[in-house]
Amino acid sequence: MSTPTKSHGRKTIRPSLTPRDLMEPAPDLARAWRAQVITLFPDAFPGILGMSLTGKALKDGLWQLQTVPLRSFGEGKHRNVDDTPTGGGAGMVLRPDVMAAAIETARATQNRAAPLIYLSPRGRPFTQGMARDLAQRPGATLICGRFEGLDQRVIDRYDITEVSMGDYVLTGGELPAQVLLDATVRLLPGVLGNAESTEEESFSHGLLEHPQYTRPSDWAGEKVPEVLLSGNHGEIAKWRRAQAEALTRDRRPDLWEAFQARKND
Repeated sequence: MSTPTKSHGRKTIRPSLTPRDLMEPAPDLARAWRAQVITLFPDAFPGILGMSLTGKALKDGLWQLQTVPLRSFGEGKHRNVDDTPTGGGAGMVLRPDVMAAAIETARATQNRAAPLIYLSPRGRPFTQGMARDLAQRPGATLICGRFEGLDQRVIDRYDITEVSMGDYVLTGGELPAQVLLDATVRLLPGVLGNAESTEEESFSHGLLEHPQYTRPSDWAGEKVPEVLLSGNHGEIAKWRRAQAEALTRDRRPDLWEAFQARKND
């Protein structure tokens, strides 16, 4: 028997009534982390995700990206996806029937263990812990909001998790979706060249990261701290920990309070 190729066994074939122009052109990779993005602007993807380490991982099949164009499910001649708010008010709201059709199409080919997430300024704040949790899942389906938001009935019907990238408002969810995917994909096995680099970075232990230095050791009259040149790994670790604690206490009192509370538990 001939030796199977490297990609042998990774492709899966699923029956579908969905028009092929709504599906990704590449076949599904059975063991790849699978991201789906429901958006009015599919051309915004992969964007920055197609570059650097996330781009290489995408090319290598460590993760897979499918955009689901919301406009394809719009109503009428102009493919309308929104309508005026019930009860009055400014702006427009994404229609429940249109979004539901997009969700059903996306979820028909997604692993049921993959969460359904709506990028919304009123959602739970995104954290490194959430990124780690998502990296352990088989993938995620993301909904990019627009206008005044999404009809609440869709959120309730599909038990959608709302996630926020910060206390500010953007014109849409495409940028937050890329941020969420970048933070998650980099944690997938094989994406980073040195997996240990995630162990000391900011938020990994509830603290901000310590200062970093490189060569030259003397630049513009500013020298690298002597302890980092000592070769004493124990002292270096103690210095870095002290720096991380000082930075967190000074810049993020909220993180410092939570860190202290965990220490006292």
